[in-house]
Amino acid sequence: MAKKTVKDIDVKHKRVLVRVDFNVPMDENQNVTDDKRIVAALPTINYLLQNNARVILCSHLGRPKGKFVKEMSLKPVSERLQALLPGVNVSFVNDCIGEEVKKAAEALRDGEILLLENLRFYKEEEMNDPEFAKKLSQIAEIYVSDAFGTVHRAHASTEGVAKYLPAVAGFLIGKELSVMGEALENPIRPFVAVLGGKKVSDKIGVITNLLNICDSLIIGGAMAYTFFKAKGYETGDSLLDEENIGLAKELMETAARKGIKLLLPVDTVVADRFAADAAYKTVPADGIPEGWMGMDIGERTRKLFGDEIKKAKTVIWNGPMGVFEFDAFAKGTEALAEACANCEGTTIIGGGDSASAVKKLGYASKMTHISTGGGASLEYMEGKVLPGVAALNDK
Repeated sequence: MAKKTVKDIDVKHKRVLVRVDFNVPMDENQNVTDDKRIVAALPTINYLLQNNARVILCSHLGRPKGKFVKEMSLKPVSERLQALLPGVNVSFVNDCIGEEVKKAAEALRDGEILLLENLRFYKEEEMNDPEFAKKLSQIAEIYVSDAFGTVHRAHASTEGVAKYLPAVAGFLIGKELSVMGEALENPIRPFVAVLGGKKVSDKIGVITNLLNICDSLIIGGAMAYTFFKAKGYETGDSLLDEENIGLAKELMETAARKGIKLLLPVDTVVADRFAADAAYKTVPADGIPEGWMGMDIGERTRKLFGDEIKKAKTVIWNGPMGVFEFDAFAKGTEALAEACANCEGTTIIGGGDSASAVKKLGYASKMTHISTGGGASLEYMEGKVLPGVAALNDK
């Protein structure tokens, strides 16, 4: 999607409304415990400040369901943002529409920041209410979308405001569209897609779309056991997507018909119960004993998947290979993260748990791109139109 970015518009002396993702974790004293999402927005914010814009930031936090919830106020976020930008005047207003907000926006000077209160204190935000979107737009002259994690939802602050203002992408969304868009529309081959996670139903659209694009499709995680069942294997107490066993069979047949290599685990680590300290062993894919459950890919599978990734020029990975929260069953996810880190091609991590795993393992800097939106990146991989992206001005 060729969309205009913040670099394609004159922001000088303009009030610029920026949709950021400041949905950050906080402790019981309302202290921000992880500011990664705030830091991720800084390149766009700094660009606007350096170009003498008057920056108005808006975001949601948690799920207040249209009511004021003190614990979900963005005020502590404004304090953390101020700490990250010591030489900049960062102010906060305890609403996101209305007269007080208008006055605060009009009082802004070049190079200053105003953070609005939690958008979701109004139910109209998620309803994409046109009147609410209009009121939000009236405090600015330009709209910049930079919260990729929210663009798959047509909300007032992601899609509605774009009807009233010139609308462009910030650097975060710009990178998502250029890197992931290029990989899905014009990949350098061989293109290997890796999917993990729990349910086939969560990834039906993604698998179907990728079977039109990729050269190899690797399937791991709990999702693999539904494919095992479709092949006639016993799966013990492994997590199973019963309703989609037939579909898994169809997808394997589609891959074979199209000449796409579909790789499933050849061995699996099974446990006698779902626990960090469970007894476990490695068995062949078709040898899961009764009463045991699959928890991770086995050693032979790690090598098989790793070798396929090594040959790739483009890799997209979404979803862990096992229950990586438990150390004993994290080896598969670790092995794939290492394989992607050592791959010489373009490596894209599609948000969610796989992004968390890569960061936790210290491989983040070795990836070409880590998506900032789990649900949004999945829908993008599915080939769906993202309302918050479609609403932006074309180049």
